[in-house]
Amino acid sequence: QVQLVESGGGLAQAGGSLRLSCAASGRTLSSYTMAWFRQAPGKEREFVAGVGWSGISTAYADSVKGRFTISRDNAKNAVYLQMTSLKPEDTAVYYCAADTARFGVPPIAIIHEKYNYWGQGTQVTVSS
Repeated sequence: QVQLVESGGGLAQAGGSLRLSCAASGRTLSSYTMAWFRQAPGKEREFVAGVGWSGISTAYADSVKGRFTISRDNAKNAVYLQMTSLKPEDTAVYYCAADTARFGVPPIAIIHEKYNYWGQGTQVTVSS
């Protein structure tokens, strides 16, 4: 059974930075796509960023492109999200997800139904 545990969330000021981490256990996820989603109150869960198995292929939502960077460390079975130039609209619960149904090559899935393992989420709050 795969477990994903996020950490690194918290409170940041607009323009600030945070780094989210997601540690996986129970199974090596180095062959699969990993992604970050977020969900703000009253809104649907939305794709933020995804990374293929090698770490070379990435995808970003337009709203975070140029500000967020996703990366992974397969030796540590972990994925990260470096968030910079944070905006109040980035406030949400951030979820780590894994798509183990297929090998992690492009295209990176951007809909949450494609991901079969999820973390419990970590709150990110950006104040103006």
